[in-house]
Amino acid sequence: MCGFGGYLGSIRDGKSLLERMTAAIGHRGPDERGIFTAPGAGLGHVRLSIVGLGDGQQPMSDPSGELTIAFNGEIFNYVELRDELRARGRRFRTSSDTEVILHLYEEMGEDCLSLLNGDFAFAIWDARRRRMMLARDRMGVRPLFHTLKGGTLYFASEVKALLEVPGVSAEIDPIALDQIFTLWAPIAPRTPFRDIHELEPGHLMIADQNGTTTRPYWQLDYPDRDERPAYAEESRAAKELRALLTDATRIRMRADVPVGAYLSGGLDSSIISALAAGMTSQGLRTFSVTFDSAEHDESAFQEEMAAALGTEHRAVACRAGDIARDFPDVIRFTEKPIIRTAPAPLYKLSGLVREAGLKVVLTGEGADEVFAGYDIFKEARVRRFCGRQPGSRIRPHLFRKLYPYLPGLQQQSAEYLAAFFGAGDVALDDPLFSHRPRLKGTAATKMFFSSDLRAELTGYDAAEELVSRLPAAFGRWHPLHQAQYLESRFLLPGYILSSQGDRMAMAHGIEGRFPFLDHRLVEFAAKLPPEMKLRGLVEKHILREATKDLLPPAIGRRTKQPYRAPDSHSFSGAGELDYVRSAMSEDAVAAGGLFNAKAVTKLYEKCQSRPASGFRDNAAFVGVLSTQLWLQTFTGTSLRKAEAA
Repeated sequence: MCGFGGYLGSIRDGKSLLERMTAAIGHRGPDERGIFTAPGAGLGHVRLSIVGLGDGQQPMSDPSGELTIAFNGEIFNYVELRDELRARGRRFRTSSDTEVILHLYEEMGEDCLSLLNGDFAFAIWDARRRRMMLARDRMGVRPLFHTLKGGTLYFASEVKALLEVPGVSAEIDPIALDQIFTLWAPIAPRTPFRDIHELEPGHLMIADQNGTTTRPYWQLDYPDRDERPAYAEESRAAKELRALLTDATRIRMRADVPVGAYLSGGLDSSIISALAAGMTSQGLRTFSVTFDSAEHDESAFQEEMAAALGTEHRAVACRAGDIARDFPDVIRFTEKPIIRTAPAPLYKLSGLVREAGLKVVLTGEGADEVFAGYDIFKEARVRRFCGRQPGSRIRPHLFRKLYPYLPGLQQQSAEYLAAFFGAGDVALDDPLFSHRPRLKGTAATKMFFSSDLRAELTGYDAAEELVSRLPAAFGRWHPLHQAQYLESRFLLPGYILSSQGDRMAMAHGIEGRFPFLDHRLVEFAAKLPPEMKLRGLVEKHILREATKDLLPPAIGRRTKQPYRAPDSHSFSGAGELDYVRSAMSEDAVAAGGLFNAKAVTKLYEKCQSRPASGFRDNAAFVGVLSTQLWLQTFTGTSLRKAEAA
């Protein structure tokens, strides 16, 4: 796990630029730094040494010096690939997975990507062809950004490095902001930074003197809804699932340093921890975050699971005021406005892991997308159920069963529930049927946009752009698979794996590994019949069946409780810090120009006088504050202008 930056084109003093770029992302690789330059090309690297501790330095070149790579991530099947390459006569100088990529590229060119099982982003300078190849892993675990300036291509693991390039400056992209306030994240390749782009998951880019070409090398796919299922027998499917998940965990335990695990107390991280605990003779170390708020805290389940596995367990408490204190750093590392505070406790958790002396943790992310664990999947099923009989007074009561952790919902009438969840008011063939209530609820936060921003966005619809990005086969898939695709292809890489994942972990030099996102497991699960994943209103049915012997009954039977953190309430009381008042002041908001200053003042006063209870106010408060911090951090305009006034 590391970070890198580079360029392709003629520039002055490339070495000095690469030194600045790597310094900007030094948190990603605190162990070593390296720089490579050649006429018209350069690569810089910061290293978090995990595999090949003594000989995995980068950028790494082949013996001829014609191929050079800068690599961020891990290739988990590098041992098997290296054995195959050796059997074909290849000789290795190092014990690192980085060298495996070089050999494969020399043999196969860009087709080598099909053999890599890992979380990665890398750049290969091919001096023979005078070209640079950039690539990113299938699910979008590791980031890679790029921009063109003066005919030169610049690229890096984080935008911070690109902002070191002369002439490249931070400017908000209004469409990206609209997407965040509708979809929770920009639609890649768009980023919050105007003219700075993200290489999409499962894509590669070839850059040479003729320009750049980008194409997918892997795509998430599902069978047609009427297609005969590949796995009709549940017992066989469960057995294969268990074998795949076990192997995915096994190869992610490969490291020359100790590997720990996050333990949330939920089903997914508990399964991974249980599998990992059986694969280490040294004992597994697990880590959790706890909350003072009973609504968010899962410490009882964390402790039960840690005791059952006998792990060395540590927890960090996220108390009143902690989120507010860490939030400016969260925005600096995630590099985008966000509408929830959930990344902040994970930032604190990765700090605990680093303090404990570890560099690598396994996590349970991905299971909800791959095996249909989110409430949104169950909610869409109930909404379709209601939509077929819109006059029913009984069916809307099913919504209460979906959200037992939201006590305010339990007292509502059938009419309120039906209206709140949009039962029957969205066409059943709408490609975004499953997500319309979420989109509607999130988009309500845009009532705080300024008149200038609204005018600039006239005629733009983020949801319609999302529809335009759907694959041609989307309409032939089962509704559950359509909903899974929307989560897996957009929200997962755009928010979960970036703002809550890579960025919060790498802020402290921690590598997260995700067994549920092994592409073999993803492809297997996509072929499973929908009812094996969502059985009635029981989520992740087949996963529970395949792993029921691993967990205490109370954990194995747990209904999904989504990971959440206190939102606007985090910034009142003990969290009412000076920067919050300053960033949300009428002058500062007006200086930023993106929000209606008077409306934001009323929102701020409302949230300070009493905790916001509705999603809109919570999301709007966090969204406005994070955007103000983004402006201050990356453009230096918002608060500075307010203070000058």
